[in-house]
Amino acid sequence: MKKTSILSLTAILLLSASSCKKFTDINKNPNAATSATPELILPQALVYTASNANGYNTYGAQLGGYAANAGGYGGFGSNWTYNFGPNDYSGLWSNTYDALNDFQTVINSTAKDATHLYYNGIARIMRAYNFELLVDAYNNVPYTDALQGTSNKVTPKYDDAKTIYPALAVQLDSAIAIIKQGQSAGSQAPVAAANDPLFAGNVTTWIQFANTIKLRLIIRASAAAAFANTTFDPAGFLSTDAIVNPGYAKVSGQQNPSWNTWVKTFDGSAGNRAWMPCTFAFAYYNGGKLSDPYRGSAIYYQFPATPNNQLGVGTTAVPSAPTDANAWYSGDVTNLGNAVGIMKGLNMGEPLVLAAESWFLQAEAQVRGIIGGDAGVSFNNGILASFNYLYLLPDDKTYGAGLDPATDFAQYQADNAGSYLVNWSLATTQDQQIEAIITQKYIAVNFINSQEGWNEYRRTGYPLSSTSITDPNKSMVSTLSQSTHADKLPTRILYPASEYSYNSSNVPTSISPYTSTIFWAK
Repeated sequence: MKKTSILSLTAILLLSASSCKKFTDINKNPNAATSATPELILPQALVYTASNANGYNTYGAQLGGYAANAGGYGGFGSNWTYNFGPNDYSGLWSNTYDALNDFQTVINSTAKDATHLYYNGIARIMRAYNFELLVDAYNNVPYTDALQGTSNKVTPKYDDAKTIYPALAVQLDSAIAIIKQGQSAGSQAPVAAANDPLFAGNVTTWIQFANTIKLRLIIRASAAAAFANTTFDPAGFLSTDAIVNPGYAKVSGQQNPSWNTWVKTFDGSAGNRAWMPCTFAFAYYNGGKLSDPYRGSAIYYQFPATPNNQLGVGTTAVPSAPTDANAWYSGDVTNLGNAVGIMKGLNMGEPLVLAAESWFLQAEAQVRGIIGGDAGVSFNNGILASFNYLYLLPDDKTYGAGLDPATDFAQYQADNAGSYLVNWSLATTQDQQIEAIITQKYIAVNFINSQEGWNEYRRTGYPLSSTSITDPNKSMVSTLSQSTHADKLPTRILYPASEYSYNSSNVPTSISPYTSTIFWAK
């Protein structure tokens, strides 16, 4: 946590289509920040959250079997051994609290303002979304004492993660109630589309987003925490992808953050080439575990010949990552962009929650009796939604030439006719059903929201990963793992060095990346 209360703003000007947009500047001047309006702060905070999503995806991909080291690079250190220190992934902490400060400022400034109910409700939803990210990565974090503005404590206490999750669910209920109050008042229009780069002011979709995050909280923690209210608003859950796009463009600070990191910067410099697909995840496409040439071809560079590796293998025989694009780019390398798959183009949106994840959450909730409905239908909808997202082009939101999600999904089922991981009717026990749901979720969030695949593995033990590293198709474990955990994987990352410097009286001590677990972990 910061020693003082400062407001970080990602300076995006969404005033008109011709506005000068500077998406990623951060204003850390507390004097200037006090004059900002909710109309300015909310879109800035949403875009900053999207930028942070790229960092969470990277963290989840490197720990959760999606990405491995490429040939020609060294210095992977703790990425190989899992012997994490306080500087590993520390940006997740500071950047998420920066975003949370922005959302809290919107909440505070609109708390007694009946003309900004929608802004208040949306900020509360995003506050819950961001705090869940922190808890899932760090377990106990400052919550009650955090984000208190000028009265913020220099050394905020840490809350028990088991109490934070239920509190976030309450906040989501409150957010929905505030939004509905705005609807019933009838005296104010929804948030203008220009001020909402996530849902363009669609109130119903915001409520569905809140329901979906609440459902994720309850599913993930119901065995370890008590929730006061386990019902959901009748609006239901997300059936569309939750994607932030303020109008990304080929300008410094305005490109899609994932594209800028992994493919090309605005000036044409190559992105990160030190990582390539991990064989463990790749095996869900090339027949190593399942056969899925449809999504495989949409995702990977020159699939199935895409270079891949087992994490920790660093011999001279390790192939290099593609130099002309990115291993997760499947389009034309001579004219980058407007491609299907994961790395679609510099103008693609940044997903926060995929519709596929929403459907898989519903499927698990139906299996466990948390909500009503047909789990098999939700399961199939989840896989189809994954095809839908991957097949869409960023420029005009149409499917790539010759691609039909429904047809290829049906063929995917036929190609894996004997697998209950693909065909729901073959999953005859609850354990098999949960394994199928989590495995398909793992596939759907591949290098998009990889942290969710990593979280679900730690919660459920799925997808199955062998402790033997002799078969890279079956094990996500690094060959150089030093973990003493039963699965030879890390259990968590450490608190950042800043907390040991500035909040040493409260930061939990004796945290181990091998034995300390998130409260909901298996």
